[in-house]
Amino acid sequence: MPGRVTPAPDNRKAAAFMVAATALIAVTTLLAKALGTEVLGSPLPPVQVTFGRYLFGAVTILAIAAHLRPRLNPANAPWHALRVVCGWSGVTLLFAAAAAIPLAEATAITFLNPVLAMFLAIPLLGERPGPVRWGAAAIALAGAVLLLRPGAGIVAPGALLALAAACFLACEVMVIKRLTRNEALLATLIWANVLGLVLSCAAALPGWQPPTGSQWWALAALGVTMALAQILYVNALARGDASFVTPFSYLVLVFAGLYDAALFGVIPDAVGFAGAALILMGAALLAWREGRLRQGASAPAPFPTSPPRRPR
Repeated sequence: MPGRVTPAPDNRKAAAFMVAATALIAVTTLLAKALGTEVLGSPLPPVQVTFGRYLFGAVTILAIAAHLRPRLNPANAPWHALRVVCGWSGVTLLFAAAAAIPLAEATAITFLNPVLAMFLAIPLLGERPGPVRWGAAAIALAGAVLLLRPGAGIVAPGALLALAAACFLACEVMVIKRLTRNEALLATLIWANVLGLVLSCAAALPGWQPPTGSQWWALAALGVTMALAQILYVNALARGDASFVTPFSYLVLVFAGLYDAALFGVIPDAVGFAGAALILMGAALLAWREGRLRQGASAPAPFPTSPPRRPR
């Protein structure tokens, strides 16, 4: 089997890949909103929308895998299963939130997942966040409080769904960190989409609602678009510096807002803009700090200590 080929570093290409990925990710939330409302017929349950995402996503990823034939590591199966449970739960809750509140707000709340992952890393990975990371978390959480609108008397159910989605996606991030130590990126996509298909099928079948022809096309577009977005996202991270590329991922909020305004006429109010801005500030500050920490960890030591290991 040929060895794994690492693409040459190119920050400009990486940025282009990430911008394209964010545009497609925003399309998936737009399609989920159309499927969860009456745009294409009777609204489909969120678990059924997630089933379509995994069905057609798995078909796309397996078609690529049939050509590249990556090696799968069965020893990681339990971790992949845990990752899929967290990812499936997060995606399903996000799709439900997208049908209930403006896409920009639902997307912004899910950007809390790196902040929540930071909290989880304290007990699980023994990490000790510094003052900059704590400050970034405080800013992002303040934005989340604004989007939850507690002063209105009733917290928006859609915002709570998006917050729950962020919690599950944060757990998924922790599992992915564990998996990337010894698993190829394409292999993780295969496991995620195939196991996600099994889980989503089991969840969708009991209350199955026959989709219309338009809804089947939208489900197919949702799955294929998500698979392509994953591939672009992975390529962006593989080709560029994380500290440079990660901020471009926040453009998904811009695309989601533009799509929502153009097709549904939904424009967030001043509170929505303020909350989203705070979450973006906190997430961007956290990404910048993580990039600085990685650069410091990769800097050459002043004195040689031990010979470097060859990548496996």
